[in-house]
Amino acid sequence: MQNTKRTENSIRNSMVAMIANVVSILIAFISQSIFIKILGAEYLGLNGLFTNVLTMLSIFELGIGSAIIYNLYEPIAHNKVEKIKSLMKFYKKSYNIIVATILVVGILIIPIIPKMVGEITIDINIYCIYLLFLLSTVASYLMAYKRNLIYANQKNYIVDLVHMTYLIILNIIQLLLLFLTKNYYIYLIIKIICQILENVILTQIANKMYPYLLDKDVQKIDKKVERDIFSKVKALLFHKIGGIVVNGTDNIIISYFFGVVTVGLYTNYYMIINAVKKLFSQIILSTSASIGNLLVTENNIKRFEIFKKIRFLNFWIACFSAISILLIIQPFIEVWVGTEYLLENIVVLVLIINFFQQMMRFTYSTFKESAGIYVEDKFIPLIESVLNIVFSIIFLKIFGLVGVFIGTIISGLVLWCYSYPKFVYKKLFNRKYIDYAKETTGYIILFIAIMLITFMFSRIVNLINDISPIWSVCLNALICLFIPNLIIIWIFNKSEEYQYFKVMLKNISKNIKNK
Repeated sequence: MQNTKRTENSIRNSMVAMIANVVSILIAFISQSIFIKILGAEYLGLNGLFTNVLTMLSIFELGIGSAIIYNLYEPIAHNKVEKIKSLMKFYKKSYNIIVATILVVGILIIPIIPKMVGEITIDINIYCIYLLFLLSTVASYLMAYKRNLIYANQKNYIVDLVHMTYLIILNIIQLLLLFLTKNYYIYLIIKIICQILENVILTQIANKMYPYLLDKDVQKIDKKVERDIFSKVKALLFHKIGGIVVNGTDNIIISYFFGVVTVGLYTNYYMIINAVKKLFSQIILSTSASIGNLLVTENNIKRFEIFKKIRFLNFWIACFSAISILLIIQPFIEVWVGTEYLLENIVVLVLIINFFQQMMRFTYSTFKESAGIYVEDKFIPLIESVLNIVFSIIFLKIFGLVGVFIGTIISGLVLWCYSYPKFVYKKLFNRKYIDYAKETTGYIILFIAIMLITFMFSRIVNLINDISPIWSVCLNALICLFIPNLIIIWIFNKSEEYQYFKVMLKNISKNIKNK
């Protein structure tokens, strides 16, 4: 019964997350195009700059949300209402401190804003704009803590549906008023109002779903639990810093050694690759609450059975999406912005390999985080970030631009060769390192083989037909839809993992027909 419920929640969360992300990506493309046409590139640059600056302030969240969600899994699984109430009260207090900290630090940054912005030709008060961005960041945290109880209860789809509605309404109102007034201040104020409304709605939903959240009689959080949370928060700070460095250094290195024009070329590729990653990763990430429940209710054997199934699904998604990007992205860029914006094919290939290894991380990182393993490998993200910078600079001297991304791939090996086998494979499943090495290597070899077969087939078909870039996009999309998926089905047809998802899809289809 518990397993069926987890599966149903994961499927529902995955489906809604996929829809929400498709809508989000489409809205982002449309919104940015209209924004540029109405206000121009300088406003867009200002928008991007302040967004990046204030995203850095999210480090003050310290990962406390993740630490508390982990501590919610056990009381939710065993219906310990008093413990849930205590955790949520502590959560509320923590978020109030976070909001105050972000506001104070944000205000302290104001004197250096002109140096960050540099010279601008548009008639606008940059201090006022910055303060509106700061208020928008603060608004995103106000009353936001209750949404994580919905997440921990495996009801991610509710939050995703509300957020999707918020995005649609926000962008319609923003773009309409921008078209009528061409006023950037109003554009930003609307976002602050909509963010507060979204949090109010989610708070009301949480209160209705869990009425005990309104109880005034709440016990103080247990000291042992509080120490555990702070221990994880300290470790998560390292993870946050490491994540910011790894995700932010490639652009800085490219800008310093190759110039901003090259950064602009890479940005187009990054936007597409990141959109695909965000879209497909939700399928795996939406299982996190279910995995958290699994880890506190099942034994090692059952855990590993579920892990294998999710890892297989993760591989299928990563393999299909990576090969699709490889075959489609070059002709798509050519059609979208022109041949002058194309990067070399070798750079694209390395970007795809990096994309695949990052996608394959999701199963391991989801299990690790759901198990609350933050302290044990707290220095790993810092080591990864240092290796990323060092190897990227070394390899760019040898190979040029492609060396930057080779360095990023190599830095990721610290996770694959140390963190995942030790803290996931060994700790959670009590499995041997040699089994981890065999299974991981097997998936890598299989991906390379499927990629080469699909790529060669695509090259032959495209050369025979000698088609234009737009038809190349369509033809390659069709090839990617069939070749990789048919090979995976052929190889895994009799496997336990494939049969599991095959039966699951049949049951879903049957339920839809019955309804």
